[in-house]
Amino acid sequence: MAVSVAAGTSSLCFAEYKKHGGGQASWVTGDTLKRCANRELSWSFRVPKLMLTQHNFRCTAIRKSWSHLKTATVSCLKDGSTKYYDFAVIGSGVAGLRYALEVARHGTVAVITKAEPQESNTNYAQGGVSAVLCPSDSVESHMQDTIVAGAYLCDEETVRVVCTEGPERIKELIAMGASFDHGEDGNLHLAREGGHSHHRIVHAADMTGREIERALLEAVVKDTNIFMYEHHFAIDLLTSQDGNDTVCHGVDALNAETQEVVRFLSKVTLLASGGAGHIYPTTTNPPVATGDGIAMAHRAQAVISNMEFVQFHPTALADEGLPIKPAKARENAFLITEAVRGDGGILYNLGMERFMPFYDARAELAPRDVVARSIDDQLKKHSERFVLLDISHKPSEQVLSHFPNIAAECLKHGLDITKQPIPIVPAAHYMCGGVRAGLHGETNVKGLYVAGEVACTGLHGANRLASNSLLEALVFARRAVQPSINHKAESHSAPSGSDQWPRPTVAQPLGGDILSKIIMKTREVRKELQAVMWNYVGIVRSTTRLQAAEVKIAELEEEWEDYLFLHGWKPTMVGLEACEMRNLFCCAKLVVSSALSRTESRGLHYTIDFPNLEESKRLPTIIFPSSIVNNTWSSRQPHKLPL
Repeated sequence: MAVSVAAGTSSLCFAEYKKHGGGQASWVTGDTLKRCANRELSWSFRVPKLMLTQHNFRCTAIRKSWSHLKTATVSCLKDGSTKYYDFAVIGSGVAGLRYALEVARHGTVAVITKAEPQESNTNYAQGGVSAVLCPSDSVESHMQDTIVAGAYLCDEETVRVVCTEGPERIKELIAMGASFDHGEDGNLHLAREGGHSHHRIVHAADMTGREIERALLEAVVKDTNIFMYEHHFAIDLLTSQDGNDTVCHGVDALNAETQEVVRFLSKVTLLASGGAGHIYPTTTNPPVATGDGIAMAHRAQAVISNMEFVQFHPTALADEGLPIKPAKARENAFLITEAVRGDGGILYNLGMERFMPFYDARAELAPRDVVARSIDDQLKKHSERFVLLDISHKPSEQVLSHFPNIAAECLKHGLDITKQPIPIVPAAHYMCGGVRAGLHGETNVKGLYVAGEVACTGLHGANRLASNSLLEALVFARRAVQPSINHKAESHSAPSGSDQWPRPTVAQPLGGDILSKIIMKTREVRKELQAVMWNYVGIVRSTTRLQAAEVKIAELEEEWEDYLFLHGWKPTMVGLEACEMRNLFCCAKLVVSSALSRTESRGLHYTIDFPNLEESKRLPTIIFPSSIVNNTWSSRQPHKLPL
């Protein structure tokens, strides 16, 4: 793995040269940091790869298996463990489903999702979708708000594309049956959130993501060309080498219910697998957000960018401040939407002192990075575990109308938000970095496209503006369609058979006792990794602590891998928790390496050693694929044939 802050003018062998970061070139080599260049690569950095061979790629029809919708599972393939599709979509959030519905007009589509189809970050999105839909608003204003929030690291061309195309994407959702809140005048009710200068947030109360997911899933059910594979965990992308080009041909997945490995061969693959919130102990992300897509893409030689910019949502529900504590710890923190502050919510410390005006003139309406750091400072100054967000001064009918889901959740635990302040604390929320993508979701791996949180498009820069995430997912899912169709039509070569790549094997032969020990050890290590990330790579950072995190993570990973292999684990073995763990390690290391390479404070990356912005460093961080080949079991790519 080589990390650099982009500079210079040489291109990165991309199909199209594009600029990022206020006109600065970003698909470039720059001054590469050699910190990781001579280190052995661990299991978390391996990927199946082979030489490109010829064959006529054929798709065979399969009925979708979607058990909770009572559809039959029928396979007419001779080899049930290999499935052929024109398009493979990894992830069932807004990006994956919106893309699937479009490309299904041009071929068969497999949607591969880790849990139930609705279990995605989309489903947990409360606030809404930002778009210019009011006459007093403008694309230029939305662009300016996005760029300011992104600490001027946003790609201006990407920002313009998203802000311009956003309104049409909203209209498409409405045409598909998504129901959003309307005002008394019959027009869409547009909310305002932190960082926005206008009311432009389209929402469905405080359950917008759930409503969008519902509408998209209903459309997917009706489409006979889309086949849903739930409880299928994507293990690794299947790639080959065609000269200097890496080409993607699909993905191996583990059926978590049957413990069988299923191979999906496709002409085009869209990665829409979400983020990596669970590298931290407290996150608003659902349990499925373990960085699988970013890690798979990295192992497949995709370029990664801006991983240091981890957004901590300033207002997640602090359970320890509730009158009635939850019976058991949550798997993911309950989000208190940005819209509460946008509606007039005020932040207080436990001494009921309002503190945001002391940190920023925008007070509670400052961007998320500013609010999160301010809360973090208050917690440290007063040795407190949470602060308070108060909306009780607003009319109770308005509060209950705008935030019914939040009100209901708090009331379950003895707190009436129309009368009492809400205990809140920052929590890991969104990865602004990810797989580097062009203006159409293309990556440097041919046949591989990305959309949603897994992608780094340049829209968010160093900090995401509230409610721009669903917007970006919708826009890029749609923009990836035509090049995907073109790639499908132009794909004349593909692997000659499904067994050209060695198949992963499940770990059952190790026996129940050993597997139980491995799972228990993995869970312990996961908690240790999350603690390291929170304590050393959190909201406020330092070089010393980042370097300590790098060492601790390397030692922890080595300890975990040694334990696995001492108990009979093989490099080709797969299991859900073990594969999640290697992906978490991979993403954690990418975050730390990126953070160490940025010697300034910008947006979500704040370091006490370099507390100021530096114009000369207003450039994206880029992580290039490693070309190092090692012969040890922990570092080599066992499925990569000699070129």
